[in-house]
Order: sequence, then C-alpha cells, then structure tokens
Amino acid sequence: MKTLLGLLSLLVTLFYSAHALSHELRPASLSLIQTGAEQFDVTWRVPARGDRRLSLYVQFDEGTNQNSLSTAQMIGGYYVERWQVSHPQALVGSRIAIDGLADTMTDALVRIRWQDGREQVARLLPDQTSIMVEEKSGIMEIARTYFVLGVEHILLGIDHLLFVLALVVLVSGGRQLVTTITAFTLAHSITLALAVLGVVSVPQAPVEAAIALSIVFIATEILHKLEGRKTLAIRKPWVVAFGFGLLHGLGFASALTEIGLPEHAIPVSLGLFNVGVEAGQLVFIAAIAGVMYFLRRIKPVQLWEIRTGTTATAASALPVAYLVGGLSALWLVDRTLALVV
Repeated sequence: MKTLLGLLSLLVTLFYSAHALSHELRPASLSLIQTGAEQFDVTWRVPARGDRRLSLYVQFDEGTNQNSLSTAQMIGGYYVERWQVSHPQALVGSRIAIDGLADTMTDALVRIRWQDGREQVARLLPDQTSIMVEEKSGIMEIARTYFVLGVEHILLGIDHLLFVLALVVLVSGGRQLVTTITAFTLAHSITLALAVLGVVSVPQAPVEAAIALSIVFIATEILHKLEGRKTLAIRKPWVVAFGFGLLHGLGFASALTEIGLPEHAIPVSLGLFNVGVEAGQLVFIAAIAGVMYFLRRIKPVQLWEIRTGTTATAASALPVAYLVGGLSALWLVDRTLALVV
C-alpha cells in the first residue's frame, strides 16, 4: 500500500512539475506587420496559465511611437496583446528589446514583415534580449532559428518524449527500432507540413487529449508484451507508430503555427523545424541507449543479471510502463476535462 501511495505521489508531482514547467518554457512571440508607410500592427504573445502570465514586455526605442491603445485577451494558454506603432524609417535601424526575458528560462521569436515582402526573423534569449532591426533576415539566420526551435520543441515536449520512450521500450531489436522510429518520423512530418500550410485544420485541445491517450495505449502495450501477448502493436509497432505519428504531427504543428513562418522562406523554415525535431528525437534516443549501456556495465547490475537471468533493459520495462502510463493518464484526464469545462 505504501509503495502504491508513493508511486501515486510521484506521478502527481511529476504531472504538476511538467505542467508548470511547460508553461515557463514555451516561447513568446512578437509579430510586427507593416500596414502603412510608417505604421505596424503589433501582436505580442506571452505564455500564461490561467490568469497569470510571464512578466515579459516589449520595449521599443525612442524613435518608435505607440499609435493606439493596446487590447489584450487570453487565447489558448497565451496572453495576447495587440496595438499599433509607427517609426519614420519603418523600424529599420531601431532596437527592440524584451524586458524581463533575462529572468526566465524561455525565449522569444521576433518576426517583422514589411509591405514589400521583406521579413526579418530573430530569436531572443535570456542572455540576448534585444535585436537591431535590419532590412531583411539572411537565409542562414532563418534556418538556424527554426532548427533550434524544432530541437527545443521536442526536447521540452514531455508528452512527445514519453511516447518515444515507450516506443523504444516496446520494440525488440535495433532493426525494429529503426523501422518504428522512421515510420513515426515520416508520419508526423506529413501532418506537420499539412497543418502548417493550412491544408489540414484540427482544434488543438482534442489533439492534445488524443496524444495523451496514445501514450497510455503504448504503455499498456508494454504490459501486454511482458505478459507474452502478441498484439498488432507488439508484432508490427511501426504500423501503430505511423498512425500515432500523424496525430503527434498535429501537436508539433500547433507550436509552429503559433510562431508562424517567414513568407519568403517557408520551405526552409518548415524543413529546418522538422529536421530540428528529428535531431532532438535522436538525441533523446541516444541518451536512453547511453544510460542503459552504462547501467549494464555496473558490476552490481551485472551480478544481478546473472543471478536473476533477466537483463536490466527488460527489468526496466515494467516501471517505465507504469510511470509513463500513469503520468499520461493524468494528462488525459486533465486535457479531457479542459474540453468540457
């Protein structure tokens, strides 16, 4: 009984820690779209939870004038503020800073679009909180920005990582793992592109709930495998990985849709974001493999394997199934309730 209560307490702690941290680590975004010779529409999105938002504020230099009162509302976990500004050189040569960014663990993406089609994209960090507005972003800057955003999105997306972890535990052998991860990659690449380009449009809240359900399903399949059952997911995990990959791609797309893509470099930014997601995914899988490799080199673990006839890898499957399944079940309940409340 004490073990069960301890596990439940750990799951609840992990759930609320991951839930709170995800809000802190989501990127803020600043969009400036030119509407006149000197005038720009400003949209400022700041991560929020409930009625609380991160204390981040846009600071323009003295040459920039605010032309309208700001309006604000909470939309999908973000505090969204809109107003208009003007600048005699259409912002070129001015400095834009994010006050408060140095005190957070998040970053901010700045996108400026002029009427003639020029765009500038920059990523601000806690140690680099301002930019100088230029005529146009270079293609390498855009590529680097969206690649890093892709890596960050997967490595900070706890639910996506748990799904990958469950897949790694479920499959048998390196060849099956490569096939399964390739199927997952191909599937979420398809829906990521379709959703970001506007071909497919799905409400985000049901997608997030379904993603949690997919993790519960894979965790359950791990238990079935330990019981010796031969379900489709166990015999052909790549099929299930492809199906759920389509779903997870819609989740990846939500972040990229919120950030937006530079119109003059859509293929580059979309492609590099996806490559970044894959790079982060491979880093995570390599980390899992590294942990298991070094664990099996520890003398007490080797002696335990000899004594029990069970590998440490196999022994880890049961606690992983319960921890991943329990945490994703909490997410499922939380996200489902959010649909009806």
